[in-house]
Amino acid sequence: MNGYEEEEQIIGKVYDSQLIRRLMSYAAPYRKTFVLGIIVIMIIAGTDLVRPYLIKTAMDDYISGYDAPMARYEPEAVPAGIRDNRMIHYNGHVYVRIKDLPSNHADEYEPEALFQLLNISDQYVLISGALPPDHGPAQLATTDSGLVLIVDEVEHPAQIIEGHENIGIFREQDLAAVSRLAIILLLVGALAFVLNYGQTVLLQRAGQRIIYEIREEVFTHLQHMDVAFFDTNPVGRLVTRVTNDTETLNEMYTSVIVNLFKDVFMLVGIIVVMFRLDTQLALLSLAALPLIIVSTIIFRTRARQAYRQVRTALARINSTLAENISGMKIVQIFNRQQRNYDDFVNVNREYYRAGIGEMMVYAIFRPIMELIGTGALALVVWYGGRNVISGTMQFGMVYAFINYVSMFFGPINDLTEKYNLMQAAMAASERLFQLMDTEIMVKDPENPVSVDRLDGRIEFKNVWFAYNDADWVLRDINFTIEPGEVVAFVGATGAGKTSITSLINRLYDIQKGQILIDGVDIRSYRVADLRRNIAAVLQDVFLFAGDIKSNIRLNNVDISDEKIKEVARYVNADHFISKLPNGYDEPVTERGSTLSAGQRQLLAFARALASDPSILVLDEATANIDTETELLIQDALPKLIAGRTTIVVAHRLSTIQHADKIIVIHKGRIREEGTHQELLAKRGLYYDLYRLQYKDELMPEPELDMQDTSAAGCARTAGIASSDSADKTDDMA
Repeated sequence: MNGYEEEEQIIGKVYDSQLIRRLMSYAAPYRKTFVLGIIVIMIIAGTDLVRPYLIKTAMDDYISGYDAPMARYEPEAVPAGIRDNRMIHYNGHVYVRIKDLPSNHADEYEPEALFQLLNISDQYVLISGALPPDHGPAQLATTDSGLVLIVDEVEHPAQIIEGHENIGIFREQDLAAVSRLAIILLLVGALAFVLNYGQTVLLQRAGQRIIYEIREEVFTHLQHMDVAFFDTNPVGRLVTRVTNDTETLNEMYTSVIVNLFKDVFMLVGIIVVMFRLDTQLALLSLAALPLIIVSTIIFRTRARQAYRQVRTALARINSTLAENISGMKIVQIFNRQQRNYDDFVNVNREYYRAGIGEMMVYAIFRPIMELIGTGALALVVWYGGRNVISGTMQFGMVYAFINYVSMFFGPINDLTEKYNLMQAAMAASERLFQLMDTEIMVKDPENPVSVDRLDGRIEFKNVWFAYNDADWVLRDINFTIEPGEVVAFVGATGAGKTSITSLINRLYDIQKGQILIDGVDIRSYRVADLRRNIAAVLQDVFLFAGDIKSNIRLNNVDISDEKIKEVARYVNADHFISKLPNGYDEPVTERGSTLSAGQRQLLAFARALASDPSILVLDEATANIDTETELLIQDALPKLIAGRTTIVVAHRLSTIQHADKIIVIHKGRIREEGTHQELLAKRGLYYDLYRLQYKDELMPEPELDMQDTSAAGCARTAGIASSDSADKTDDMA
């Protein structure tokens, strides 16, 4: 299965209880924060629900509630328990609205014993008697008994309330109530603002902290993975795991978990409030619910497919971009720009089409939801409007239902968004946990052998090693290196020389045999203790973004600035560092692109010496440098290797003639072993290699003075003259 097929398979998992439990384990330390967030969210939802109700109350009970039936009392006969601000004093009488009477008095009046204030032809009229809600047209008339209001052929004695002051007497409590409701509405809005701010900060902080810990755990796990893992996993994909996937989880923790409660609470709350206000209107408003459910189910299926295609296409485009940017030098050298552009256009077009497909799903679903919502509103307006016109329903009730129906579709749309976020979070968590669950192959033993500084005796016993299954790179390798010896490995490319140096560092673990250092199997040491005693200088030097000083120190706080300058002078790196504008604080760009190959190599030697290793590995360490820098390194190497076990991987045989021992590797096996002179005398594989390198010269390269240059000669490394030479060597072997 390739990476993209795996991506599609992962995206197909929308819900996994094990993943959810594992994700929740990261949120467990912050459970109090999330519970508090849920409580705050519910209060916020409550403030959203109460606003339409407050406006409805203001409209029906006070703005247009002046026509509420009233009981009339003589001042001395007003029932006890009625507040002063509920009494209307007019023309020597006290009027109290029925809804403001104590419960034991509210039901003792018949409609004809009540009074009612009406607005007839822009005139306020106080009549005797209470009209039914569905009364017919009203008409003022003058009879022998005085002014009357005729409604449904019934005459009600009436008097016109004239003057703003008199009208104000009847409406004073309405004005006060509307003012109170306006203040309450403002306070509710202010409370919602404060709570929204608080819950956003609260949840975002908790979410960011969780993601911080997950990202830290992933990076820590990656740092302990063996090199074989990185051989088979592209860097771009791993970077995406630590960045994009963790950020997707942040959306789940901060948006889905808590806000899901708000959406559900809002839906339940809206339904409850609507049924409490008016059952028939509530049932009519929810008539569109089956259509909503069907549309959501269809959308969920389509959205899953569209989202899967987008994520798969995005994975391809990210992989293509990472590969092309990383290999830009090769692309330009071989003039591959147009070809790579064509490849990218194809991948980009696939991503574009997937994005359009996802957009079309939303472009259909959202208008459908809007259409269903509009249909529900139309039903409310039609039914409620008819009742308002007929006088059986108040306008504020219809207004409240219009608001609640509009609010009802908000949580539904949010839940569809949460579905997408949850789907993305499932995919991201699956990928992250796959990475975090990948077993570390090179690990510390349960009872490690304690060691501070190694002597440097290295022994390989019947070592077999393969990168892939039984495709053996090393076959039954046996050799011993005594402390302080300089041993060189030579052989054709692919013979297994670098693999040996990697195994000493435990960058990989062997399949068969034993590797002993100071008589102890290296798998019995802590990996950190082992590698602290080994330093390597490679052909390709990797420098980190930072400065000169940090690249020599490599975050080892035990290495002082004075030590850094000392080792730099020791390996002749101070020659160029001192000429830099900022000296040891000179900025270093990624991979040290502003430094020459020779300068980077000198820094690598300084880095190796600064750690004061027991074992030094030089793997083609001078293959890519100029002659001037090589002379500086030749001068520094005797100091570098003094008192250390040194392993040299070399192609140029002239550079390792004075090694204490030369081991010839061919096709994963040791073919010859001895000093330079001993191997030449054998006239075997080493002799053939030597003749191939100096076939154009009458005499072999003159031997260097053992006393003066053996250390330098042992440590200088380079490549075999040509790949043709290596091929010929294979043939002769």
